[in-house]
Amino acid sequence: MFSAKNLAKIGLIAAIYAVVTIALAPISYGAVQVRVSEALTVLPFISPLAIPGLFIGCLVANFYSAAGIYDVIFGSLATLIAALITWKMPSPKLAPLPPVITNGLVIGTMLSVLFDLPLVATIIYVALGELVACYALGYPLLVWLEKRPDLKRLFSL
Repeated sequence: MFSAKNLAKIGLIAAIYAVVTIALAPISYGAVQVRVSEALTVLPFISPLAIPGLFIGCLVANFYSAAGIYDVIFGSLATLIAALITWKMPSPKLAPLPPVITNGLVIGTMLSVLFDLPLVATIIYVALGELVACYALGYPLLVWLEKRPDLKRLFSL
């Protein structure tokens, strides 16, 4: 698994995630957010190489968050957990679900505590943003990649 080629694939996923998140910062951070880069969280369904790529990309992007080190730690861990679960999902239709649930709970709770926001509402808002990113953007991406073996191969081991 460890090769320069795989390291480059991991780096590419990390870079895309971080750049898209930071470039779209006004909608990437906060209690009401649609982090477009979360569409990439379906990639572990295709390849475990996406797991470290998403984690690193999220880690870098979260340094720009108003939640500071808390988002770096908890946000990145939420992405790592979601990516690991996504990797084990039984079908493409379920692949976007782990980030919706994990980020809704972890990020919603974190934002509620840090910014004194209502817990349940914040969890719901974060989960809804994840739902848009993961199902409206990520699922079509996954279906498209599944139909394109040439592109799917880019992410494989």
